[in-house]
Amino acid sequence: MRTFIKSACIVILLAGLVVDARGQATRSESGDSVMITIFLKHQQDKSLDSLGKIQDKNKFREMFPPKSARVISWYVMMGIGQVVTVKIPGGELRNLNLSIERGAWGAFNTEFYPTYDLWPVIKAREAQKPAKPKP
Repeated sequence: MRTFIKSACIVILLAGLVVDARGQATRSESGDSVMITIFLKHQQDKSLDSLGKIQDKNKFREMFPPKSARVISWYVMMGIGQVVTVKIPGGELRNLNLSIERGAWGAFNTEFYPTYDLWPVIKAREAQKPAKPKP
């Protein structure tokens, strides 16, 4: 929970900031969407069947992701659990948290991380490098 609170504070501070091609933070056009990566760590003392029953009982699949969230990626990380990255309006952070608290607890330990896409910055930097002379 402490990790989530720290992450939530950072997200609130960074809400509306994006990284431009030069790697500098600038205010986004919409100014209110944030990406969050969520680690849903399987509780190792439970089988997949029991994890599924807990999720069904909690109605996890009905609650998560909330309707306001756009799923960017959802992967299984073997030995850990699931890693989900969502993009949400900044004002929907509470609903995202509640969907996890109500649906995932008992099946997963959770961690939240503010996230941004660095790949376009890396590609832009590579494109700006002068071409290497051929021998």
